[in-house]
Amino acid sequence: MSTPRSKSVRTLVAGRELTLSNLDKVMYPGSGFTKGQLIEYYSLIAPVMLPHLKDRPLTMKRYPDGVEGQSFFEKHVPRHAPDWLRHVSVPTSDSGTAVDYTVICDLPDLVWAANLATIEFHVPLWRIGRRRKLPAPPDQMVFDLDPGEGATIVECCQVAGAIADLLETRNLESHAKTSGSKGLQLYVPVGNRSTWERVRRDARQIATVLERDRPDLVVSNMRKSLRGNKVLIDWSQNHPAKTTVAVYSLRARPDPTVSTPVTWEEVGRCAAEADADLLRFTAADVLARVEELGDLFAPLGGET
Repeated sequence: MSTPRSKSVRTLVAGRELTLSNLDKVMYPGSGFTKGQLIEYYSLIAPVMLPHLKDRPLTMKRYPDGVEGQSFFEKHVPRHAPDWLRHVSVPTSDSGTAVDYTVICDLPDLVWAANLATIEFHVPLWRIGRRRKLPAPPDQMVFDLDPGEGATIVECCQVAGAIADLLETRNLESHAKTSGSKGLQLYVPVGNRSTWERVRRDARQIATVLERDRPDLVVSNMRKSLRGNKVLIDWSQNHPAKTTVAVYSLRARPDPTVSTPVTWEEVGRCAAEADADLLRFTAADVLARVEELGDLFAPLGGET
């Protein structure tokens, strides 16, 4: 889909009629990256991104005035959403009420969401359809590696390698991606019989083992005062109500960086060379990587 640069235009996207607006609005002032380019990026990345959004309730982080303006999270499907957009009601854990979430299924859905100035797409670790009762059990475990002050993604790579080694002893395969911001995230596919209690327990156990073995590098406690020069292994993300940024999502940083799948060779090189820029990828970089490498996260995008 070629993205026009006029202020507002009606267009067909895979058979769906959409109005795209404010295409010349600058979303990233540092680089001049516009809303039209944002929509274009999501339309081009859709073939590899959509399998990772499919059947997952979506939380949109919208930036109507770009990354330097105010933003807000939107969980409820907007009232003005087209009638063909899929949505699902998910009970909340505390009040007995429910949230009616958008579910992104195809290219028109993704372009529609991008046109709302959704820069960031956030999804949970479970899919609709695995169980009738929602939230469903997890199909992934995640380790969210967050560098404290004085640390960078370089230290995250060191920790990621140690986590991958521990997971390998349990016959578990892990897949790494950048957060698109400062950190790194490891995803582990888990079986149909997994429960939230088990996944959360296992993630916490690995975090505490590494904290014990590398107290100079790792912390598993959320207190910010403990994180200086260390990497927080945030095991608490393994919860049905929590989300992490979706793979291939743009991030609201000064430049249009992307949460990008990386190889273990790249993780090791970043750690060895202590060069954080080795794992910094913009929208243009990611489109070129996918053209060359395909979807490195393909093992995590399977059907339910």
